[in-house]
Amino acid sequence: MNKEYFLILVTIALLISSIGLTCGADTLSTRPGVKLEPVAEGFTAPMEFISAGDGTGRMFLVEQTGLVKIVNADGSVQAEPFLDVRGRMVELMTRYDERGLLGLAFHPDFAENGRIFVFYSAPLRDGAAEGWNCTSHLSEFSVSLSDPNKVDMTSEMVLLQVDKPQFNHNGGTIAFGPDGYLYIPLGDGGNADDAGLGHAPDGNGQNTATFLGKILRIDVDRVDQGMAYGIPDDNPFLGQEGILPEIYALGLRNPWRISFDSDFSLFVSDAGQNLWEEVDIVASGGNYGWNIREGTHCFDVKNPDVSPANCSDRGAGGEMLIDPVIEYGHDLGTVVVGGYVYRGQALPQMQGKYIFADWSNDFAQGNGTLLAATPSSKGLWSWEEIEIAESPSGRVDSFIRSMGIDDDGEIYLLTSDELGPTGSTGKIFKIEAE
Repeated sequence: MNKEYFLILVTIALLISSIGLTCGADTLSTRPGVKLEPVAEGFTAPMEFISAGDGTGRMFLVEQTGLVKIVNADGSVQAEPFLDVRGRMVELMTRYDERGLLGLAFHPDFAENGRIFVFYSAPLRDGAAEGWNCTSHLSEFSVSLSDPNKVDMTSEMVLLQVDKPQFNHNGGTIAFGPDGYLYIPLGDGGNADDAGLGHAPDGNGQNTATFLGKILRIDVDRVDQGMAYGIPDDNPFLGQEGILPEIYALGLRNPWRISFDSDFSLFVSDAGQNLWEEVDIVASGGNYGWNIREGTHCFDVKNPDVSPANCSDRGAGGEMLIDPVIEYGHDLGTVVVGGYVYRGQALPQMQGKYIFADWSNDFAQGNGTLLAATPSSKGLWSWEEIEIAESPSGRVDSFIRSMGIDDDGEIYLLTSDELGPTGSTGKIFKIEAE
């Protein structure tokens, strides 16, 4: 071996050593990285983790099984639940179920009036269509006058009931917008393809005579005649014949996670079917395409495993369909989980990005993926996987059930090792810098 060749080999070896590589090892990841800091555990099926915004520092954990639990700032969980609607819900299937207690929202003036709103799956009401599955309830409760850590369970007022033909595609997150109105996402009724029992011939997503497959907007601070709530004067379809006035947007499959950014943008993660997952920024009166499209791609009820080359670009009322801002295929995962625009301080490299996730790419064992999307003024946003420190795969080695946010804009992951609402493997993690 000549001297020059030897020096070249030594130089290469030193370079390899300096960047921490060894023979046969993978190259260093270029993906952004975070660590997951445990907050609390021992839950069954965590669905939401939010603050009341009342200055107490309490966080509220929504369990799909029908409980809301208070998590203190030190991660301890109060022994008594804040709310318990287990006796008012349908009986959940432990293997897998999409029904349950799915949403909690605190009135913007909660600190003064103690009003809360919940969305849950109740048994099918009397008079509903034969063979249907359950009735979704939007209810208002008041906090106990004697104990601020408990809801007065006798105070329930059911504001809205929506019958559902199947157990899946329930929607879920309810949220107050910056305008003070309550937004309510509802899935298309269930089943697949937006077809079958309880689905209109062209699908519920495009049928303006049903709440299913829509986002509703109501005013809980006034009561219109014959209703338990009011219709905002600027709702997009108010006064239009053949369109329910509560509808704010349509053409959605299962918009089960929603959130507002500081600029009033309404982000909706709409779970796809066989091929594509999507996130929409939903505007008043918008039509987001289901079941004409799945994501940006055409959809065929008769052949849902193939995206057709051509389809209409207009909805049932002739309006232009609106594309999502984020889309990914099922080569990555199976169900999109929204998601907040990051406005906190712990992750400066994520500032202004939409942090979201995929539930899992494996039904047998949870293998969720954390993701970040960068805003774009035109077309689809670019997105990338976020690597989890100390995870050999770089993924979250559990099912990612949902996400949460605190008053400081910091984001949390809610996970479980179980496919369905059973067991006690549910955990809360705070997303922090490596």
